[in-house]
Amino acid sequence: MKNLVKYFCILIAALLPVTLSAQRGGEATYMLLHLTHSSKIASLGGNQVGVAGNDLSILLHNPALLDSAFTKQISISYVPYLADISYGYAGGAWHFEGIGTFALGFGHIGYGDFIAADESGVQTGSFSAGESMIQISYSRRLNRHFTAGASLKPVFSRIEGYSSWGIAGDLGLRYESNNKLFNAGISLRNFGRQISSYSSAPAESLPADLQIGLSQKLAHAPFRLSLSAQDLLSGALSYTLKETDRPGTAYENDKENNAEKVLRHLTFGLEFIPSNNFYIAGGLNPRRRADLKTESKASTVGFTWGFGFKVYKFNFAYASGRYHLAGTSNHFTVSTNISSF
Repeated sequence: MKNLVKYFCILIAALLPVTLSAQRGGEATYMLLHLTHSSKIASLGGNQVGVAGNDLSILLHNPALLDSAFTKQISISYVPYLADISYGYAGGAWHFEGIGTFALGFGHIGYGDFIAADESGVQTGSFSAGESMIQISYSRRLNRHFTAGASLKPVFSRIEGYSSWGIAGDLGLRYESNNKLFNAGISLRNFGRQISSYSSAPAESLPADLQIGLSQKLAHAPFRLSLSAQDLLSGALSYTLKETDRPGTAYENDKENNAEKVLRHLTFGLEFIPSNNFYIAGGLNPRRRADLKTESKASTVGFTWGFGFKVYKFNFAYASGRYHLAGTSNHFTVSTNISSF
């Protein structure tokens, strides 16, 4: 607990000059790369890079979380998202003594069906849109405390008759204390570039995301606290609405103080772990809460919760995240180790 508080204070001090440096709205070239696939991570606020687990989709947050314990493990996640959108992930891992641990995964998102129409508004049929990704990860333990990892993620996107593909990469480092109660991670996610764009426009660079995460399990109580900072290369995450966009109107975010701007970079999580076969978790994503709450009512927007348990040789996990008063995401994950059969 003392470690978590100490590093939290250091993190806040380090973030202040970064968060005050710029204003940025939210944008991403391939949305599939930025979604939360893991039910465990989803229950802890939607993003944690310093929390270990038995779900291979957590490697999308930090490839250094991959280690020999994942060998011969397979994992499947599915998320019936908002509206008709759904996405999922499936992967497996293998460890080779003296070489390292490898993982191979596949992710896909379907945006549903859309009505096609010509320039005069006459309907001509329908079309679909989606994105697919292949994830190739490798990690190696550097010493008793540190593990390094990397992922390569080719991604393909299509919208009606238009398509685009690119390559993204992740780099990560993980620290684990001797007693395994304290973990820390740092991850540079989704750096890369489009190889081909949807039209004749020049290919774009992908927005990289630098993240730092900490977790501390209490020595004499079944609780673990976790904290991650995200978008550390992006400056402040508030939206600014110009008077020319809507005369006489301004977002409340323009009036945020420095502490509120820092909070937008953070995600908080808490787990209750009475045994190795069961957990209950909850989280808070301040940025999601600030951006998606309504003026009249915030309710539970930005809060997440979930649980996981083991039955026979299978690990099951579920998480629920409130994005808006009108929409909730549900996350389902199943994993098992084929060597146990």
